[in-house]
Amino acid sequence: MVGRGRFLERQTQRMRASALLVAVVSVVVGALAIAVFAWWVLWLLLGAKADTPNQLDLTKIALSVSAGVGGAVALVVAYRRQRDNERGRFAQLFGAAAAQLGNADVAVRMAGVYAMAGVADEFAARGRRQQCIDVLCGYLRLPYDPADGATHLSSRTTTGNTDGAEVERVYQVRQNDREVRRTIVAVIVSHLRRQAETSWSDCDFNFDDAVLEDVDFRWAVFAGGHTHLRGARFIGDRSANFENVEFIGKHVTFHSARFDSDALFGGTLFTPSPDDAATGRSGTSFVDAVFHGAADFTDTRFGGPRTRFTGARFAGSSVSFSRARFAAASTAFDDTRFAGAHTRFDGARIDGGRVTFAGARFGAARTIFDGARIGAGPSAAHPDFTGVTYQGAVSADNAVIHGWIGAAAAGADGPADPAR
Repeated sequence: MVGRGRFLERQTQRMRASALLVAVVSVVVGALAIAVFAWWVLWLLLGAKADTPNQLDLTKIALSVSAGVGGAVALVVAYRRQRDNERGRFAQLFGAAAAQLGNADVAVRMAGVYAMAGVADEFAARGRRQQCIDVLCGYLRLPYDPADGATHLSSRTTTGNTDGAEVERVYQVRQNDREVRRTIVAVIVSHLRRQAETSWSDCDFNFDDAVLEDVDFRWAVFAGGHTHLRGARFIGDRSANFENVEFIGKHVTFHSARFDSDALFGGTLFTPSPDDAATGRSGTSFVDAVFHGAADFTDTRFGGPRTRFTGARFAGSSVSFSRARFAAASTAFDDTRFAGAHTRFDGARIDGGRVTFAGARFGAARTIFDGARIGAGPSAAHPDFTGVTYQGAVSADNAVIHGWIGAAAAGADGPADPAR
């Protein structure tokens, strides 16, 4: 197998080295084929007949063929030269923008953000545009201390005592990095909205473990294969705003994300395509996500192969899934924890082939299922409520909740069985 792999590698290298020759031969052969076909059509339709050519005619034919071959070669060479020039230009512009992003001065870095976005806009080839986007997302994934985000200094000095000796430590910091990071988010969002002059929506975005401060993604459209926010931390004085965002790519994950500010997902659309469903990667995932602030999923739509809130923790003042629609093939709220003053599922509809709340704990002061429809669809199986517990008041007026078996937890003052 190793020998075969090396042989294939050598063959690939040879093919790349002879790419120009192959292109030229292909063009010449194609031109001759077209000429022969044209003569054949004329002979059939018009009765064209060829006289025996003399030496002058043969010379003219030979010169015409030579000129055609030369023109074809010139075209192929010009095309290859243009492509190589584009590659060189991309490398030059990309390198210059990347150097600006790495500069110590905040103004230069902000200029680098727009320069990198300009390179992505100019070079529409998916691989090159994705490379620019990866750099911008990679900047957001760099270590970031919000306490130093607004400093105008480029270094910070601390003095400590180690083994009785005074030690001075100098830490390098990125000057006013908060503004650079906000600029990156703003540039990305402007290219994800439907009115964008140049759309980046079909690209992948990786914000894993990034610290995102006061982000506003409203009306963005994520249609790429993967949108990753695993382990992302959302902080700031304003809410993390994802209202009316469309996640329509193959895989959307907020796995282990942490929302220190309020999380707004009102009217958001999660409808990932079912590609690679067998691998378990397709779908929407909020597995082990933690919401320290209020979480608003009012009127949100969930579709695709699966929606998972497994192990999520809603520890803020309130959480709302009012009028939310869960239409994924599988919806999981197993081992989810709801706390705070209110948990709302009023008017929510949860259908699909599999729905589970196994082990969920409703610990809010008031939990509202009024008008909810859970497992009531024509193709929905009975939901799994094994081990569900709740505290506080539970309201389920006019609700249809199939399979509820939730035994009341100690101190629960809501109805023991709200099924209708």
